[in-house]
Amino acid sequence: MRHSHSLAPVPLRRALLPAAAALLLATGAAPARAAAQDPQPANWLQLSVTRDTAPSDGTRATLLLCGPPQGHRRAAEACDQLNAVNGDLAALPAAQDTVCTLVYAPVTAHASGQWNGRAVAYSQTFSNACEMAARTGAVFALDDTAADAPGA
Repeated sequence: MRHSHSLAPVPLRRALLPAAAALLLATGAAPARAAAQDPQPANWLQLSVTRDTAPSDGTRATLLLCGPPQGHRRAAEACDQLNAVNGDLAALPAAQDTVCTLVYAPVTAHASGQWNGRAVAYSQTFSNACEMAARTGAVFALDDTAADAPGA
């Protein structure tokens, strides 16, 4: 009785084995590489504004997220402004059409977080809330009372 085998001759199997192994490695490694790469790093900032005249009860804070924008009422505008300067808060353009009083009621703005994979740290004290808003745009608009604050 004769048995038929569907296996290829030994030399052919030896030649195909490395090719099959290479194919398996290549297809198995591609998803792992794709999963390891984050297509776009998350952009987020922990923001706080402290009225220096009342630091114990004068601090407001929020987490600004920019994918999708959330964290305060002007989050979308703040994210657009930050995108325009690649997350560099010191590079935000000052408003040209804002007039603030000379009332001294200092506020300090702090930000820390990540923008396009880069660590962000920012701290600046302004003479009043109006000056801060004119210099930082929507980024530190954490409450509805900024326009009513001393100096506005």
